[in-house]
Amino acid sequence: MALRHYTLDFKLSTAVDSATTVPDLLSIFHEQEMTETAHETNGHGYLGTFVGKNGRLAILRVHSHALVTIDLQCYEEDNIAQLDNLLNALETKLKVILNGNITRIKRLPALVRGAEVDRYWPTADGRLVEYDMDQIVYEEDSAYQNIKILHSQQYGNVLILDNDLNLAESDLAYTQAIMGSGRENYAGKEVLILGGGDGGILSEMVKQKPKMITMLDISFKVIDACKKYMRGTCGNILDNLKGDCYQILVEDCVPVLKKYVQEGKTFDYVINDLTAIPISTQPEEDSTWEFLRLILDLSIKVLHPSGKYFTQGNAETLTEALSLYEEQLGKLSCPVAFSKEVTCVPSYLEQWVFYSVWKK
Repeated sequence: MALRHYTLDFKLSTAVDSATTVPDLLSIFHEQEMTETAHETNGHGYLGTFVGKNGRLAILRVHSHALVTIDLQCYEEDNIAQLDNLLNALETKLKVILNGNITRIKRLPALVRGAEVDRYWPTADGRLVEYDMDQIVYEEDSAYQNIKILHSQQYGNVLILDNDLNLAESDLAYTQAIMGSGRENYAGKEVLILGGGDGGILSEMVKQKPKMITMLDISFKVIDACKKYMRGTCGNILDNLKGDCYQILVEDCVPVLKKYVQEGKTFDYVINDLTAIPISTQPEEDSTWEFLRLILDLSIKVLHPSGKYFTQGNAETLTEALSLYEEQLGKLSCPVAFSKEVTCVPSYLEQWVFYSVWKK
């Protein structure tokens, strides 16, 4: 049973005394048959909880620093019209009580907690976004990660790995950016894709008529789930693990890359779609940074001297993490140059950085 959590905030120009604020609000709570309990705040204003029928709970705080907040919780099956009336009555009364002292009133849509379909996913820089997810299309644990595919009314089906939003069917912009945004000629070229189990890059790449695409992804379950439920991204390319100009190897890419290095095999393009740049700014202590450096070094070693390496970065706002990644580019076994571009990926709801790297 899901819980709805409403908030109503009054930002004030000066602090107010609870003795002049609270009494006029009590009748509103009493009309809703909600019982007050006042709590000790050790000099930090007023804190009252009000418990009513059907599991309703209201929290009223008159803060000592020019802020009045109301939280209202109820179960999803409660009478929404009654709750709206309660909030409207409280807002109207507080406008009268606090007249001339209000700098801002903020009333947010209800936060729904504990719902079957999770609608809340954080951005890379820690902001909370409410999506229009309305259905769990698929969920399963593999040996490597939790795999979810949720349906969004705006973005189509959305792939989520270990609670990290990866890609939606709407996100062609991501695929185009990690392939060079139309500036590359892949015709007749050898291409290596690391990761990419959603099939988006592979589906777009075969249209460019390359000589051969090798895609390495460790999780058959991701590939199989996307084949069934992310067809707006992959089309029918994942229906077969081999085609005229591509092969999908369901393997850990690290030993395969090491084998390619030993054999002297090279590729005209390497596209790394394994993971975003870590948010952590401690690259010497974070195992994800260690993995990223290993993949980066091996990828450059299998890159043809005139080839290019493409990868995603992270959100444009994560400037410190992006700077650390660029420092890592200067520590590779051979000197490289790089460029970057910023693209708006629809379902990410933030600007995303992509890198192009080549040998000097």
